[in-house]
Amino acid sequence: MRSVTVGILGLGNVGAGTVRLLHERRAAIEARLGAVIEVRRICVRDPGRRRAVDVAPELITADPRALIADPMIDVVVELIGGVEPACSYILAALRAGKHVVTANKAVLAERGAEIFAAAAAHGRAVYFEGSVAGGIPVLRSLREGLASDRIEAVAGIVNGTSNFILDAMTRSGADFAEALRGAQAAGYAEADPTLDVSGGDAAHKLALLAMVAWGVRVHPTAIAVEGITGVSAQDIRAAGELGYLIKSLAIAHDSAAGPCLRVHPTLVPRGHVLAGVTGAYNAVLVESRALGRSLYYGRGAGMMPTAVAVVSDILELARDLVAGVAPPVAAAVRDLPPPRADGGPTTFELLEHENYLCVQVPNLPGVLGRVATCLGRHGVSISRMVQDRPGRGPVPMIMLTESVSERAMQAALGELASSPDLAAPATRIRVLPASLV
Repeated sequence: MRSVTVGILGLGNVGAGTVRLLHERRAAIEARLGAVIEVRRICVRDPGRRRAVDVAPELITADPRALIADPMIDVVVELIGGVEPACSYILAALRAGKHVVTANKAVLAERGAEIFAAAAAHGRAVYFEGSVAGGIPVLRSLREGLASDRIEAVAGIVNGTSNFILDAMTRSGADFAEALRGAQAAGYAEADPTLDVSGGDAAHKLALLAMVAWGVRVHPTAIAVEGITGVSAQDIRAAGELGYLIKSLAIAHDSAAGPCLRVHPTLVPRGHVLAGVTGAYNAVLVESRALGRSLYYGRGAGMMPTAVAVVSDILELARDLVAGVAPPVAAAVRDLPPPRADGGPTTFELLEHENYLCVQVPNLPGVLGRVATCLGRHGVSISRMVQDRPGRGPVPMIMLTESVSERAMQAALGELASSPDLAAPATRIRVLPASLV
Protein backbone atom coordinates (compact mmCIF):
# COMPACT_ATOMS: atom_id res chain seq x y z
CA MET A 1 0.00 0.00 0.00
CA ARG A 2 1.30 3.49 -0.88
CA SER A 3 2.46 5.59 2.06
CA VAL A 4 2.53 9.35 2.56
CA THR A 5 5.19 10.37 5.06
CA VAL A 6 4.80 13.22 7.50
CA GLY A 7 7.23 15.18 9.65
CA ILE A 8 5.78 17.16 12.54
CA LEU A 9 7.36 20.29 14.01
CA GLY A 10 6.09 20.58 17.58
CA LEU A 11 4.51 18.09 19.96
CA GLY A 12 2.47 20.37 22.20
CA ASN A 13 -1.28 20.00 22.63
CA VAL A 14 -2.14 20.16 18.93
CA GLY A 15 0.85 18.08 17.88
CA ALA A 16 -0.04 15.40 20.43
CA GLY A 17 -3.66 15.46 19.29
CA THR A 18 -2.57 15.07 15.67
CA VAL A 19 -0.38 12.04 16.47
CA ARG A 20 -3.14 10.51 18.58
CA LEU A 21 -5.79 11.00 15.87
CA LEU A 22 -3.57 9.55 13.15
CA HIS A 23 -2.99 6.49 15.37
CA GLU A 24 -6.57 6.01 16.57
CA ARG A 25 -8.09 6.49 13.10
CA ARG A 26 -5.35 4.65 11.24
CA ALA A 27 -7.54 1.83 9.89
CA ALA A 28 -10.35 4.17 8.82
CA ILE A 29 -7.84 6.53 7.16
CA GLU A 30 -6.19 3.67 5.24
CA ALA A 31 -9.57 2.34 4.10
CA ARG A 32 -10.73 5.76 2.93
CA LEU A 33 -7.42 6.89 1.41
CA GLY A 34 -6.03 3.65 0.06
CA ALA A 35 -2.70 4.63 1.57
CA VAL A 36 -0.86 4.76 4.88
CA ILE A 37 -0.09 8.04 6.63
CA GLU A 38 3.29 7.45 8.24
CA VAL A 39 4.71 9.80 10.86
CA ARG A 40 8.43 9.60 10.14
CA ARG A 41 9.89 12.27 12.43
CA ILE A 42 8.71 14.63 15.18
CA CYS A 43 10.82 17.62 16.18
CA VAL A 44 10.69 18.88 19.78
CA ARG A 45 12.82 21.31 21.78
CA ASP A 46 13.26 18.96 24.74
CA PRO A 47 13.40 15.27 23.75
CA GLY A 48 13.35 14.19 27.40
CA ARG A 49 10.12 15.94 28.30
CA ARG A 50 7.06 13.85 29.13
CA ARG A 51 4.35 14.18 26.45
CA ALA A 52 0.57 13.89 26.29
CA VAL A 53 0.95 11.02 23.79
CA ASP A 54 3.32 8.06 23.66
CA VAL A 55 5.76 8.27 20.75
CA ALA A 56 8.50 5.84 19.79
CA PRO A 57 11.84 7.39 20.85
CA GLU A 58 13.37 6.84 17.43
CA LEU A 59 10.84 9.27 15.89
CA ILE A 60 11.94 12.15 18.11
CA THR A 61 14.53 14.69 17.01
CA ALA A 62 15.60 18.10 18.27
CA ASP A 63 16.89 19.16 14.84
CA PRO A 64 14.19 20.86 12.70
CA ARG A 65 16.55 21.26 9.75
CA ALA A 66 17.20 17.51 9.64
CA LEU A 67 13.46 16.84 9.59
CA ILE A 68 12.91 19.37 6.80
CA ALA A 69 15.80 17.99 4.74
CA ASP A 70 14.72 14.35 5.10
CA PRO A 71 14.09 13.19 1.48
CA MET A 72 11.56 10.60 2.66
CA ILE A 73 9.18 13.20 4.12
CA ASP A 74 6.36 14.39 1.83
CA VAL A 75 4.52 16.76 4.18
CA VAL A 76 5.86 19.01 6.94
CA VAL A 77 3.29 19.84 9.63
CA GLU A 78 4.18 23.06 11.48
CA LEU A 79 2.62 23.21 14.95
CA ILE A 80 5.11 25.26 16.97
CA GLY A 81 3.16 28.53 16.72
CA GLY A 82 4.38 32.11 16.62
CA VAL A 83 5.93 33.96 13.71
CA GLU A 84 9.57 32.98 14.09
CA PRO A 85 11.16 30.51 13.74
CA ALA A 86 7.95 29.03 12.30
CA CYS A 87 8.10 31.16 9.14
CA SER A 88 11.72 30.22 8.46
CA TYR A 89 10.91 26.53 8.87
CA ILE A 90 7.90 26.76 6.54
CA LEU A 91 9.91 28.55 3.88
CA ALA A 92 12.72 26.01 4.21
CA ALA A 93 10.25 23.15 3.85
CA LEU A 94 8.77 24.65 0.69
CA ARG A 95 12.23 25.18 -0.79
CA ALA A 96 13.01 21.55 0.03
CA GLY A 97 10.01 20.44 -2.01
CA LYS A 98 7.74 19.61 0.92
CA HIS A 99 4.05 20.39 1.15
CA VAL A 100 3.05 22.19 4.34
CA VAL A 101 0.17 21.92 6.79
CA THR A 102 -0.04 24.48 9.59
CA ALA A 103 -2.47 25.65 12.25
CA ASN A 104 -0.48 28.85 12.83
CA LYS A 105 -2.71 31.90 12.28
CA ALA A 106 -0.04 34.38 13.38
CA VAL A 107 2.57 33.37 10.82
CA LEU A 108 0.03 33.26 7.98
CA ALA A 109 -1.61 36.56 8.90
CA GLU A 110 1.72 38.38 9.24
CA ARG A 111 3.93 36.58 6.69
CA GLY A 112 1.36 34.87 4.48
CA ALA A 113 2.23 36.78 1.29
CA GLU A 114 5.84 35.58 1.54
CA ILE A 115 4.82 32.01 2.34
CA PHE A 116 2.25 31.71 -0.46
CA ALA A 117 4.67 33.24 -2.98
CA ALA A 118 7.28 30.65 -2.02
CA ALA A 119 4.70 27.87 -2.26
CA ALA A 120 3.72 28.98 -5.76
CA ALA A 121 7.36 29.31 -6.82
CA HIS A 122 8.13 25.76 -5.73
CA GLY A 123 4.83 24.19 -6.80
CA ARG A 124 3.96 23.07 -3.29
CA ALA A 125 0.72 23.19 -1.31
CA VAL A 126 0.00 25.03 1.93
CA TYR A 127 -3.09 24.07 3.96
CA PHE A 128 -4.21 25.88 7.11
CA GLU A 129 -7.73 24.86 8.12
CA GLY A 130 -6.77 24.60 11.80
CA SER A 131 -5.63 28.23 11.94
CA VAL A 132 -9.16 29.64 12.34
CA ALA A 133 -11.86 28.32 14.68
CA GLY A 134 -10.11 25.06 15.55
CA GLY A 135 -11.95 22.06 14.19
CA ILE A 136 -14.82 24.05 12.63
CA PRO A 137 -14.40 23.67 8.84
CA VAL A 138 -15.15 27.31 8.10
CA LEU A 139 -12.17 27.99 5.82
CA ARG A 140 -12.89 24.90 3.75
CA SER A 141 -16.56 25.92 3.54
CA LEU A 142 -15.61 29.39 2.27
CA ARG A 143 -12.93 28.03 -0.06
CA GLU A 144 -14.92 25.13 -1.51
CA GLY A 145 -18.55 24.92 -0.34
CA LEU A 146 -19.28 28.57 -1.13
CA ALA A 147 -16.88 28.92 -4.06
CA SER A 148 -19.78 29.52 -6.46
CA ASP A 149 -21.42 32.12 -4.21
CA ARG A 150 -20.53 35.72 -3.39
CA ILE A 151 -19.61 36.29 0.24
CA GLU A 152 -21.09 39.56 1.48
CA ALA A 153 -20.24 39.53 5.19
CA VAL A 154 -18.61 37.45 7.89
CA ALA A 155 -19.15 37.92 11.62
CA GLY A 156 -17.78 35.57 14.21
CA ILE A 157 -16.82 34.72 17.73
CA VAL A 158 -13.36 33.40 16.96
CA ASN A 159 -11.58 33.77 20.30
CA GLY A 160 -12.78 31.33 22.94
CA THR A 161 -10.98 33.06 25.81
CA SER A 162 -12.79 36.36 25.29
CA ASN A 163 -16.11 34.60 24.84
CA PHE A 164 -15.58 32.54 28.01
CA ILE A 165 -14.81 35.70 30.02
CA LEU A 166 -17.78 37.70 28.70
CA ASP A 167 -20.09 34.72 29.21
CA ALA A 168 -18.88 34.34 32.81
CA MET A 169 -19.46 38.05 33.42
CA THR A 170 -22.98 37.72 31.99
CA ARG A 171 -23.91 34.66 34.02
CA SER A 172 -22.37 35.60 37.36
CA GLY A 173 -22.18 39.39 37.38
CA ALA A 174 -18.41 39.17 37.92
CA ASP A 175 -16.14 41.98 36.83
CA PHE A 176 -13.50 41.46 34.13
CA ALA A 177 -10.60 40.69 36.49
CA GLU A 178 -12.57 38.05 38.38
CA ALA A 179 -13.84 36.41 35.18
CA LEU A 180 -10.30 36.36 33.76
CA ARG A 181 -9.00 34.58 36.86
CA GLY A 182 -11.77 32.01 36.44
CA ALA A 183 -10.84 31.49 32.80
CA GLN A 184 -7.20 30.97 33.75
CA ALA A 185 -8.12 28.51 36.49
CA ALA A 186 -10.28 26.56 34.03
CA GLY A 187 -7.49 26.46 31.44
CA TYR A 188 -9.24 28.74 28.94
CA ALA A 189 -6.83 31.66 29.31
CA GLU A 190 -3.05 31.83 29.25
CA ALA A 191 -1.00 33.18 32.14
CA ASP A 192 -0.45 36.19 29.85
CA PRO A 193 -3.83 36.57 28.11
CA THR A 194 -2.98 39.81 26.31
CA LEU A 195 -3.20 38.49 22.74
CA ASP A 196 -6.67 37.06 23.42
CA VAL A 197 -8.31 39.82 25.47
CA SER A 198 -6.80 42.62 23.38
CA GLY A 199 -8.44 41.31 20.19
CA GLY A 200 -5.09 40.56 18.55
CA ASP A 201 -5.74 36.83 18.15
CA ALA A 202 -9.13 37.51 16.56
CA ALA A 203 -7.52 40.01 14.17
CA HIS A 204 -5.10 37.33 12.92
CA LYS A 205 -8.01 35.01 12.25
CA LEU A 206 -10.12 37.72 10.60
CA ALA A 207 -7.25 38.51 8.23
CA LEU A 208 -7.30 34.86 7.10
CA LEU A 209 -11.09 34.78 6.80
CA ALA A 210 -10.96 37.87 4.58
CA MET A 211 -8.20 36.34 2.46
CA VAL A 212 -10.24 33.19 1.87
CA ALA A 213 -13.55 35.03 1.35
CA TRP A 214 -12.35 37.86 -0.91
CA GLY A 215 -8.72 37.39 -1.81
CA VAL A 216 -7.76 40.40 0.32
CA ARG A 217 -4.27 40.32 1.78
CA VAL A 218 -4.28 42.55 4.83
CA HIS A 219 -1.83 42.72 7.71
CA PRO A 220 -3.51 42.40 11.13
CA THR A 221 -2.16 45.81 12.15
CA ALA A 222 -4.38 47.37 9.47
CA ILE A 223 -7.50 45.98 11.16
CA ALA A 224 -9.37 48.19 13.64
CA VAL A 225 -9.16 46.30 16.94
CA GLU A 226 -10.59 46.84 20.42
CA GLY A 227 -10.27 44.32 23.24
CA ILE A 228 -12.64 43.43 26.05
CA THR A 229 -10.63 44.76 29.00
CA GLY A 230 -12.79 47.91 29.18
CA VAL A 231 -16.09 46.01 29.42
CA SER A 232 -17.44 46.31 32.97
CA ALA A 233 -19.99 44.36 34.96
CA GLN A 234 -22.16 47.48 34.78
CA ASP A 235 -22.00 47.43 30.96
CA ILE A 236 -22.99 43.74 30.93
CA ARG A 237 -25.93 44.44 33.25
CA ALA A 238 -27.08 47.52 31.35
CA ALA A 239 -26.86 45.75 28.01
CA GLY A 240 -28.99 42.92 29.41
CA GLU A 241 -31.65 45.38 30.58
CA LEU A 242 -31.74 46.80 27.05
CA GLY A 243 -32.18 43.33 25.53
CA TYR A 244 -28.58 42.66 24.45
CA LEU A 245 -25.56 40.52 25.30
CA ILE A 246 -22.01 41.74 24.81
CA LYS A 247 -19.85 39.58 22.56
CA SER A 248 -16.41 40.16 21.10
CA LEU A 249 -16.90 39.86 17.35
CA ALA A 250 -14.63 39.78 14.33
CA ILE A 251 -16.63 41.39 11.53
CA ALA A 252 -15.94 41.91 7.84
CA HIS A 253 -18.27 43.03 5.11
CA ASP A 254 -17.65 43.60 1.44
CA SER A 255 -18.30 46.84 -0.40
CA ALA A 256 -17.54 48.44 -3.74
CA ALA A 257 -14.46 50.03 -2.18
CA GLY A 258 -13.24 46.75 -0.66
CA PRO A 259 -13.88 44.75 2.51
CA CYS A 260 -13.93 46.52 5.87
CA LEU A 261 -12.50 44.55 8.81
CA ARG A 262 -12.81 45.18 12.53
CA VAL A 263 -12.69 43.40 15.89
CA HIS A 264 -14.49 44.86 18.91
CA PRO A 265 -17.00 44.19 21.70
CA THR A 266 -20.49 44.30 20.23
CA LEU A 267 -24.04 44.49 21.57
CA VAL A 268 -25.86 41.47 20.10
CA PRO A 269 -29.66 41.15 20.43
CA ARG A 270 -30.53 38.49 23.00
CA GLY A 271 -32.40 36.35 20.45
CA HIS A 272 -29.63 36.43 17.84
CA VAL A 273 -27.89 33.17 16.96
CA LEU A 274 -24.49 34.52 18.06
CA ALA A 275 -25.91 35.45 21.47
CA GLY A 276 -26.36 31.74 22.17
CA VAL A 277 -22.65 30.94 21.73
CA THR A 278 -21.45 30.37 25.29
CA GLY A 279 -18.29 29.34 27.08
CA ALA A 280 -15.20 28.86 24.93
CA TYR A 281 -17.15 27.90 21.80
CA ASN A 282 -16.62 29.63 18.45
CA ALA A 283 -19.13 30.47 15.75
CA VAL A 284 -18.80 32.16 12.38
CA LEU A 285 -21.84 33.64 10.64
CA VAL A 286 -21.54 33.99 6.87
CA GLU A 287 -23.84 36.04 4.65
CA SER A 288 -23.64 35.10 0.99
CA ARG A 289 -25.77 36.26 -1.91
CA ALA A 290 -27.19 32.94 -3.14
CA LEU A 291 -27.25 30.80 0.01
CA GLY A 292 -28.11 33.57 2.44
CA ARG A 293 -27.12 33.07 6.04
CA SER A 294 -25.11 30.06 7.22
CA LEU A 295 -23.52 29.34 10.59
CA TYR A 296 -20.38 27.35 11.46
CA TYR A 297 -20.27 26.44 15.15
CA GLY A 298 -18.18 24.27 17.42
CA ARG A 299 -15.10 24.05 19.59
CA GLY A 300 -12.68 26.65 18.35
CA ALA A 301 -9.51 25.47 20.06
CA GLY A 302 -8.00 22.63 22.05
CA MET A 303 -6.02 19.50 21.41
CA MET A 304 -8.49 17.33 19.52
CA PRO A 305 -10.67 19.93 17.74
CA THR A 306 -7.64 21.57 16.12
CA ALA A 307 -6.08 18.16 15.45
CA VAL A 308 -9.19 17.22 13.45
CA ALA A 309 -8.56 20.18 11.14
CA VAL A 310 -4.84 19.40 10.84
CA VAL A 311 -5.45 15.74 9.99
CA SER A 312 -8.16 16.65 7.47
CA ASP A 313 -5.60 18.85 5.71
CA ILE A 314 -3.06 16.01 5.72
CA LEU A 315 -5.66 13.70 4.17
CA GLU A 316 -6.59 16.22 1.49
CA LEU A 317 -2.95 16.56 0.52
CA ALA A 318 -2.43 12.80 0.66
CA ARG A 319 -5.30 12.19 -1.78
CA ASP A 320 -3.55 14.32 -4.39
CA LEU A 321 -0.20 12.66 -3.75
CA VAL A 322 -1.66 9.15 -3.95
CA ALA A 323 -3.46 10.06 -7.17
CA GLY A 324 -0.25 11.52 -8.56
CA VAL A 325 -1.80 14.97 -8.78
CA ALA A 326 0.66 17.38 -7.24
CA PRO A 327 -0.83 20.88 -7.06
CA PRO A 328 0.82 23.01 -9.78
CA VAL A 329 0.77 26.00 -7.43
CA ALA A 330 0.10 26.38 -3.73
CA ALA A 331 -3.37 25.10 -2.94
CA ALA A 332 -3.93 28.09 -0.68
CA VAL A 333 -3.34 30.34 -3.69
CA ARG A 334 -5.03 28.15 -6.28
CA ASP A 335 -8.31 27.85 -4.41
CA LEU A 336 -8.62 31.46 -3.26
CA PRO A 337 -10.11 34.41 -5.11
CA PRO A 338 -7.45 36.43 -6.94
CA PRO A 339 -6.00 39.39 -5.04
CA ARG A 340 -8.37 42.33 -5.11
CA ALA A 341 -7.37 45.31 -7.23
CA ASP A 342 -8.58 47.64 -4.47
CA GLY A 343 -6.25 45.90 -2.01
CA GLY A 344 -8.58 46.54 0.94
CA PRO A 345 -9.52 46.94 3.64
CA THR A 346 -11.60 50.11 3.43
CA THR A 347 -11.39 52.85 6.03
CA PHE A 348 -13.18 52.21 9.30
CA GLU A 349 -14.13 55.89 9.67
CA LEU A 350 -16.98 55.72 7.16
CA LEU A 351 -18.77 52.80 8.81
CA GLU A 352 -22.04 53.53 10.56
CA HIS A 353 -23.20 51.89 13.80
CA GLU A 354 -25.76 52.33 16.49
CA ASN A 355 -23.87 52.67 19.77
CA TYR A 356 -24.18 51.97 23.46
CA LEU A 357 -22.83 54.80 25.62
CA CYS A 358 -22.31 54.87 29.35
CA VAL A 359 -21.57 58.38 30.63
CA GLN A 360 -20.78 58.90 34.30
CA VAL A 361 -22.01 62.37 35.36
CA PRO A 362 -22.65 64.17 38.65
CA ASN A 363 -26.26 64.17 39.84
CA LEU A 364 -26.77 67.87 39.06
CA PRO A 365 -29.36 69.81 37.02
CA GLY A 366 -28.45 70.58 33.41
CA VAL A 367 -25.74 67.96 32.99
CA LEU A 368 -27.80 65.66 30.78
CA GLY A 369 -28.74 68.56 28.52
CA ARG A 370 -25.10 69.54 28.06
CA VAL A 371 -24.11 65.96 27.22
CA ALA A 372 -26.95 65.66 24.70
CA THR A 373 -26.01 69.02 23.16
CA CYS A 374 -22.40 67.88 22.79
CA LEU A 375 -23.50 64.71 21.02
CA GLY A 376 -25.91 66.64 18.83
CA ARG A 377 -23.17 68.98 17.62
CA HIS A 378 -21.57 65.95 15.97
CA GLY A 379 -24.80 64.56 14.53
CA VAL A 380 -25.23 61.88 17.21
CA SER A 381 -28.91 61.32 18.08
CA ILE A 382 -30.08 59.45 21.18
CA SER A 383 -32.72 56.78 20.52
CA ARG A 384 -33.05 55.44 24.06
CA MET A 385 -31.78 56.42 27.49
CA VAL A 386 -31.76 54.79 30.92
CA GLN A 387 -30.55 56.42 34.12
CA ASP A 388 -29.16 54.04 36.71
CA ARG A 389 -30.22 54.42 40.33
CA PRO A 390 -28.55 57.52 41.75
CA GLY A 391 -26.27 57.05 44.70
CA ARG A 392 -23.86 59.34 46.42
CA GLY A 393 -21.39 59.25 43.57
CA PRO A 394 -21.69 59.95 39.83
CA VAL A 395 -24.81 58.80 38.00
CA PRO A 396 -24.37 56.36 35.08
CA MET A 397 -26.37 57.59 32.07
CA ILE A 398 -26.94 54.70 29.64
CA MET A 399 -27.76 55.71 26.06
CA LEU A 400 -28.35 53.99 22.74
CA THR A 401 -27.66 56.18 19.73
CA GLU A 402 -29.12 56.17 16.26
CA SER A 403 -26.82 54.91 13.52
CA VAL A 404 -23.95 57.34 13.02
CA SER A 405 -20.59 57.27 11.25
CA GLU A 406 -17.49 56.16 13.09
CA ARG A 407 -15.89 59.51 12.33
CA ALA A 408 -18.74 61.49 13.91
CA MET A 409 -18.90 59.21 16.95
CA GLN A 410 -15.17 59.51 17.57
CA ALA A 411 -15.37 63.31 17.31
CA ALA A 412 -18.23 63.38 19.84
CA LEU A 413 -16.35 61.12 22.22
CA GLY A 414 -13.27 63.31 21.87
CA GLU A 415 -15.22 66.39 22.92
CA LEU A 416 -16.92 64.53 25.77
CA ALA A 417 -13.53 63.41 27.06
CA SER A 418 -12.59 67.02 27.74
CA SER A 419 -15.91 67.92 29.33
CA PRO A 420 -15.86 68.87 33.04
CA ASP A 421 -19.26 67.19 33.35
CA LEU A 422 -17.80 63.67 33.00
CA ALA A 423 -16.67 61.96 36.19
CA ALA A 424 -14.98 59.16 34.20
CA PRO A 425 -14.22 58.42 30.54
CA ALA A 426 -17.32 57.47 28.55
CA THR A 427 -17.74 53.82 27.58
CA ARG A 428 -18.78 53.14 24.01
CA ILE A 429 -19.72 49.74 22.54
CA ARG A 430 -21.01 49.31 18.99
CA VAL A 431 -24.31 47.56 18.27
CA LEU A 432 -24.41 44.70 15.76
CA PRO A 433 -25.19 46.15 12.31
CA ALA A 434 -28.79 45.71 11.19
CA SER A 435 -27.59 43.78 8.11
CA LEU A 436 -26.35 41.01 10.41
CA VAL A 437 -29.34 40.91 12.79
